[in-house]
Amino acid sequence: MIDDVATDPSTSSDKSRPSAPSRRARRVRMTGKERREQLLDIGRALFADKGFEGTSVEEIAARAGVSKPVVYEHFGGKEGLYAVVVDREMRQLLDMVTGALTAGHPRELLEQAAFALLDYIESYTDGFRILVRDSPVAQSTGTFASLISDIATQVEDILGLEFKARGFDPKLAPLYAQALVGMVALTGQWWLDVRKPKKAEVAAHLVNLCWHGLENLESKPRLIGHRKS
Repeated sequence: MIDDVATDPSTSSDKSRPSAPSRRARRVRMTGKERREQLLDIGRALFADKGFEGTSVEEIAARAGVSKPVVYEHFGGKEGLYAVVVDREMRQLLDMVTGALTAGHPRELLEQAAFALLDYIESYTDGFRILVRDSPVAQSTGTFASLISDIATQVEDILGLEFKARGFDPKLAPLYAQALVGMVALTGQWWLDVRKPKKAEVAAHLVNLCWHGLENLESKPRLIGHRKS
């Protein structure tokens, strides 16, 4: 499928050659794939700024320079567009977190997970704003809570091995995984707007609380991994 949209025709005229024929308006052809990506980018920005309810198909179409039926043709409506945007953001964040968990030492793994989430917030701010809103789409996935649960499942296996090595009940690993990941995620929501202190300092304090607990907190927490910023 190929979409095309007329560009503004040239209005310039050559007065020295009045008999010159008028220039024909150019049309920029956009493939179906290109149009779909354009609509996703526009929808992503609008959903992040206005939320699902505050965004209309009319505005999405207007920003893309197309008619409303084009949006319906590609996504079946606003809900379909929103669902694709959310799915992409969820996969991006999940890939960043799971891909970061490469260290052998549990404390450094916590650092890597914290940095991955903060990196995502910093680089994909619009996406994170969309994820932390309540999803209006009726589906089992697509909510921030379900995403956190997916990430916690990755951490659960790591904690289970650590619990076994220390003589703790590995059946409690899921509970601790949810608690740890939830703490980092909620802190990330807060840091989304304030952006203070710096990312490395936020990661250090998160790991400090996770690793030492309140009783043994370090007054000046340090990072042990290779990431320092």
